[in-house]
Amino acid sequence: MKQFLLIALCATSISVVAPVAAEASQIKRACLASDRQAATRQRCRCIQGVANDTLTSGDQSKVAKWFSDPHQAQVLKMSKSARDDALWDRYQAFGQLAQALCR
Repeated sequence: MKQFLLIALCATSISVVAPVAAEASQIKRACLASDRQAATRQRCRCIQGVANDTLTSGDQSKVAKWFSDPHQAQVLKMSKSARDDALWDRYQAFGQLAQALCR
């Protein structure tokens, strides 16, 4: 799960949406600050791009916090609310795409 979180949190896409660029970079910053060996500048930039394409800015804000507290991802996953389930589904899609694009 930790490896999945790292890849998901470090993935970014090539395209960047200008209006959300400042907010969206929080995934990249969290990835770089995670102190994981696989969290290279290039990989974190890639993960940020995937996040820009697949997650809302609100989603990105929440997911960025999971880099320093991965347990919160588990809490959300175990939640029974429809809103949390929808975020988890988006997060999983983001993680899979990030893993595929940001190796």
